[in-house]
Order: sequence, then C-alpha cells, then structure tokens
Amino acid sequence: MEIRAAVLEEFAQPLQVTTLDLAGPKAGEVLVRLHACGVCHTDMYSASGVDPSGYAPCVLGHEGAGVVEAVGDGVTSVAPGDHVVTLFSPQCGQCVNCRSGRTNICVAIREQQNQGYLPDGTARLSRDGEPIRHFMGCSTFAEATVVSEFSLAKVSKDAPLETAALFACGLSTGLGAAMYRAQVWEGSTAVVFGAGMVGLGAVAGARLQGAERIICVDLSEDRLELAKHHGATDGWVASDDIVDRILAETDGYGADFTFEATGLVGVMRQAVESARMGWGVCCVTGVAGKGETLDIVPRYLITGRTVMGASFGGVKGRDQVPELVDRYLAGDIDADAFISHRISLDDINKGFDLMHHQDGIRSVVTF
Repeated sequence: MEIRAAVLEEFAQPLQVTTLDLAGPKAGEVLVRLHACGVCHTDMYSASGVDPSGYAPCVLGHEGAGVVEAVGDGVTSVAPGDHVVTLFSPQCGQCVNCRSGRTNICVAIREQQNQGYLPDGTARLSRDGEPIRHFMGCSTFAEATVVSEFSLAKVSKDAPLETAALFACGLSTGLGAAMYRAQVWEGSTAVVFGAGMVGLGAVAGARLQGAERIICVDLSEDRLELAKHHGATDGWVASDDIVDRILAETDGYGADFTFEATGLVGVMRQAVESARMGWGVCCVTGVAGKGETLDIVPRYLITGRTVMGASFGGVKGRDQVPELVDRYLAGDIDADAFISHRISLDDINKGFDLMHHQDGIRSVVTF
C-alpha cells in the first residue's frame, strides 16, 4: 500500500513528507493504521545527527496509537479492529530478560530494531524499490506502519487515541519511574527535576504512590504550575543552590526519592546529591549528550544512596501500558492536559520547533 510519511533524508535537515510503499505484515508482524503520534525529544535528538546510533534515510516517530488493520501468521495477542499503542521498548515474554522478571528491557529483537529493521532483518518501508529503515521498531510519523507483535500494547477502545499515544513513551516513562522502577512509598518525600512530559509523569506517579511531599524543580513558572495540577505540593525555580534548599527542607538528610528528567548531567548530579543519606534513591531518566559523563562523589554512595536508571520507566509495555491507560480512564491521571498542540503530518517540523522553544508539553500529530 502507499502511505504518506515524514522521512529523515539527511541529519540536521527538516523532515520531508513524501509517499512511500508499505509492504504487508509478515509472520509475527502487525499492520497498524495510525490515528495519532506524539512528537518526542528522542525523535528530535536522532534527527539532529548527534545520536551516534542514528541513521538516514528513515521514518522517525515512536509515540503512536492506532487501530490494527491486518496481522501476519502466528499473531495471537491482537486482531483487526483492536486499539493499540506502539512500544519502542518491546516485550516478548520469552527472552532471558523477560523470563527473569527483573527488567523491562527485552532483548528478543533489540539488535535488529537498533539497526532500523524488523525482526527478520528487513524493512517493510521502501521508495522506488529501495528500502527505507524503520525507527525504534515503530516509525509512527506515517499514516500506517508495520511492527512486531511484541511492539504493541492492546488498550481500551474507550481511550481517545490521541491521548493513548502519550503512553507510548514520555508519560509512561515518568509514571513508571516513580511507580515501578523506584517504587515510591506512601508518606515519602520526592523531588522531580524537570517539568516536561517525563518529569510531570513522575510527579503524577509519585502522587499515585502516596508520596506526602512532591517538590518539582524547573526553570519555567508555567510548567511548575502544571506540575502542581498533576500532584506536586511545591514548585521551585531551579537554581545553583537547589541542593542546599532541599537539604534544608528535609532536616539535612535529603529526599527519599529524586527523579532527573532533563538530560543535563549537572542536574543529574544535583539529583544524586539531594537524595537522602541512608536510603535515598535517585532515578535518572534523562538522556545525556554524546560523550558526557556523570561525576559522583563516592561518599554519596557509601553513605547509602542508590543511583538507578529507568528505560521506559521500567514499564513492561504489553502488560502495564494497558493498566496505565485504564487508570487514565478511571480519572487517576489527567493525560489530556499534556496535549498542548495538535498538528498535521505536513507540520511535523513545526512540532520540532515548538519543542525546541519549550512551547507546551507535547505536540500530537493527528491523522
């Protein structure tokens, strides 16, 4: 079939919306007609050429939601007509990592996905007979896509697809970091650095876990107000002395949980240093720039702090994304509030511009 898609032709250049050929699903694959797709920092990062693992040409996009149109042989978890959310972090349930129960990082199709291909090592996208590579196993900047069955979460048809798309990456990453990875406990104090999509998700997750005090730190007063809407008890403007302020507000000990959602190594260090002596947990979700390193004074570790990372917030996509969407439908998460702009596929580069200028939280492409 022919589809319109936004193609990264060259790094650091605007995406080009053009017509491509999309082959049907092979065994274990699913054809999804996309209805919505969020524009995420990861897409912009890859398009910039800074990402050392990036490649072109390819169809970017990974934060998508749509309706299953066809399935390949052997597919059992979804059927035509099902509403689904794409998963850049797949869940096969069978690989050594999935069987361990200790991680959400599935390795079944990781190698092929990182190279821009579907599990059999080939692409379903092409132009004039030449393959166009996929992105993060999803390629959702397109009217339709073919993905592995492992890369889809079946969600309730009651959820608007433009809102469900947010659970494909940013929102679930923040929620999961607080709920599944760090496992915030009731009555605790949490500090969230960064009030973008992931940080606000962490604020909401900490609230759902019963944290007593949730401090959100950001440079934007508007975003701090939004953080309060999602459950922050305090909104503090970021500063060089923010660690001292956190220590002063916690009897000199630090916060039980800290979350970093900026990608800035200087802020990561603040998150480590403001975690509580004895049992504090610092959860890093931001992606630092190429070659950057995090400098931690060993004393902070020796005195009982834990520093952890969270890929997709520790969320096991096929199992837990549907549960998070159900909590949205139950009124526990105001996911609709994260959508700040609705744009067309032809305006995809505007989505990058809005993100670059920190205008709003999430732009969503609707088809």
